[in-house]
Amino acid sequence: MNELDRWVEQLQEALGLQDLALDVGAILDLARVAAHEVDRPAAPLTTFLVGYAAGRAGGTGNPITVEVLSARASALAESWALSAPDE
Repeated sequence: MNELDRWVEQLQEALGLQDLALDVGAILDLARVAAHEVDRPAAPLTTFLVGYAAGRAGGTGNPITVEVLSARASALAESWALSAPDE
C-alpha cells in the first residue's frame, strides 16, 4: 500500500465513507484532463463539483452516475482548449 492508498483509506474513514467503492484512477484522470486542458486550479474544482453533483443526484432517484458525470466533465475540459478564444 502506497502513501496515496493510505491517505484515501484514512480520508474515507474520517468522512464516514468506508463503504464507498472509489476508482482513484478515474478521479485522477479527470483531474489531469481538467488541469491540462483548462487550468491547473480546475482539477480540484472539477472533481469536487462532479462529486457534489453525484451526491445530489444519488438521493433523488436520478440514475445519473459518477461515471456519467465524469465523462461529461472530461468532454467539456477536452473541448475547452478548442473553444477558447485566441489571446
